[in-house]
Amino acid sequence: MSTFVIGLSIGMLLFLLAAGLTLIFGMLRIINFAHGALYMLGAYLAFQIAWWAGFWWAIALVPVLLALVGVLIERLTLRPIYSAPHEFQLLITFGLILVLEEVVRATWGLSGKSIAVPPWLSGSVALFDTDVSRYRLFVIAVGATTMAVLLLGIERSRIGLVIRSCSTHPLMAATLGVRVDRVRTAVFAVGAALAGLGGAMAGPMLPIQLQMGGTIILDCFIVVIIGGLGNIRGAMVGALLIGMTRAFGQQYLPDWIDTLTYAVLIATLLLRPQGLFSKKERLA
Repeated sequence: MSTFVIGLSIGMLLFLLAAGLTLIFGMLRIINFAHGALYMLGAYLAFQIAWWAGFWWAIALVPVLLALVGVLIERLTLRPIYSAPHEFQLLITFGLILVLEEVVRATWGLSGKSIAVPPWLSGSVALFDTDVSRYRLFVIAVGATTMAVLLLGIERSRIGLVIRSCSTHPLMAATLGVRVDRVRTAVFAVGAALAGLGGAMAGPMLPIQLQMGGTIILDCFIVVIIGGLGNIRGAMVGALLIGMTRAFGQQYLPDWIDTLTYAVLIATLLLRPQGLFSKKERLA
């Protein structure tokens, strides 16, 4: 049972990142290599805010701050190159990684950081005759809530309808009076906020360091590819699949974790190259 909970917590953490990544690709058609750097920045900001004001303030404020960072990035660096070839977008987002890492290094240094959680989230609780980490249960709850909000917001709300229309038919949406540029900015801001929330949630579980963004972003791209580019449902299933693969791999085949992860990716590409839930006309 504890391995299952660990797998769920890893999957939910991956979903927070992969959801933002797939939202940005689904709407803007940009593969954001800087997403891992935004996750890292969120973790460092969460450490600083938790040091000053406490854990809950960190969880509340970091997504807002990263959303503001996302607005600046989209308006200053991405908006001018939407019509440019993809290699320009890749170079811009790669350059953002270098800039954000240098900002973090200059601000917080090279030493690792960690975030302390409130007493009632520390320790473990008995569940089905097994001790399970309280904090991992909290991560699962936050990830599941975010998942439900995203699915309902994109599939059942007017906002979701506008986002899907701007993604698939931007010229028609603009003709109907939708400010497509503002929708794009908002979507990138939400994606950055999800990356920041993921970083804040990861802080108590993982060491906060400069390399943390590069470590997890590869798994996020694997999740997005498995689920289908630009698909929230696919990101959900892919994240849970990779989370369980890593948790049970660590339990039974610790020397083969990466091999198992790549095997899942290769099997998916061989059986369904477009991803498990790929639908060109939808974001979810």
